[in-house]
Amino acid sequence: MKLPPLRTVQRWSKWFREGWEEVEDEDRPGRPITETTSENIEQVRDLINDDPYVTIDELEVQSGLSHGTVQRIVSDHLQLKKITVHYVAKHLTNSQKAKRVQICKENLLKFEQGVWKLCDVVTGDESWFYHK
Repeated sequence: MKLPPLRTVQRWSKWFREGWEEVEDEDRPGRPITETTSENIEQVRDLINDDPYVTIDELEVQSGLSHGTVQRIVSDHLQLKKITVHYVAKHLTNSQKAKRVQICKENLLKFEQGVWKLCDVVTGDESWFYHK
């Protein structure tokens, strides 16, 4: 745990000697510290589901939330990260993992049976390859 600076402790000590009994900060005007409510999380989730190519800046404009809040919701609450130009889950579900294993086994079987050659398998994301 990081200790507060000496000046802060001195200020607090002075306030308590003067009769200050509350340990909570007084209300301050302005935007609340956090906007990560369940409604805002769902709003950002819906915006991403509607357009997985949306950027943080676009989410900020569409939701009316701050850049930091949108980033925190996407990363921490929705557990998403940007890959190439769309959001994907940071962690795959068990069914997603099982589906990938199944597809890989099918592809391996086709390769072993000679139906496919290694040069026939091209993987990529949002790239176009032309072969003559």
